[in-house]
This record gives sequence, C-alpha cells and structure tokens, in this order.
Amino acid sequence: MKLVIGGYAQGKLEFVQREDPARGGIVLDGKLCGIHELRGETVIVDHLHVWVRECLAGGGCPEEEIAAFVEGHPDCILISDEIGNGIVPVDPFEREYRERTGRILVELAGQAEEVVRVICGIGQKIK
Repeated sequence: MKLVIGGYAQGKLEFVQREDPARGGIVLDGKLCGIHELRGETVIVDHLHVWVRECLAGGGCPEEEIAAFVEGHPDCILISDEIGNGIVPVDPFEREYRERTGRILVELAGQAEEVVRVICGIGQKIK
C-alpha cells in the first residue's frame, strides 16, 4: 500500500497518475462513493479524508472499513488531504473528524510501503 498526502489542490492525484500510469486510470473518488462500494481491481482511492467524514457522519467505523479494504487490496494507493494543520474547529463533530482522520493516516503511514507528500505537484518521499 502507498499513501499520498498533501494540502488541498496540490496535485496529488495527478502526481500519482503521472508517476504510475499503469494504475492511473482506476480511481475511486471518496467524494462520490463509499469504500464499501469498491469492486475488482480498484487501486487508487482519492479523497480518502472526505470518505472518512461521510463514514463518521453516517455512524460508521472508518478505521475498521479502511483496514478491511487495505487487507483486500494490498497494492492500493490511498490519497488524502492533510487536514490537521491550522485552527482547531469549534464544532465537536469537526474536531472528532479531524482527529480520527489524523490517527487513521498515522496508522496507514505505519503500514505503508511508501508515503509521499505532494506540494505544488511535486512528490517528496517521506517513507
């Protein structure tokens, strides 16, 4: 598994597609559907942070669902915005979302074969 992180609109998906064109065409967008909807050879999950938010809002357990997905798709690439920098939200749900997403990314980074941070479309390997 590979984890790609970075700020909003920094070119993470484009970086992945440029660096790994063989897998670049099979993308699940976390903004549009849940991780449980994945079938077959999906190898890139974009907007993982949005999927986590929707899962939490629906009362789900994103940690368990992501762990099951990674176990079934060990060669996947997960792409997520970094959302833990900046002002701590006042809203309790937003704080929980931010904290749990951060903890999920820490866990995924620990498991990942490679972690890349993308800034301005340029990837920097950090693991």
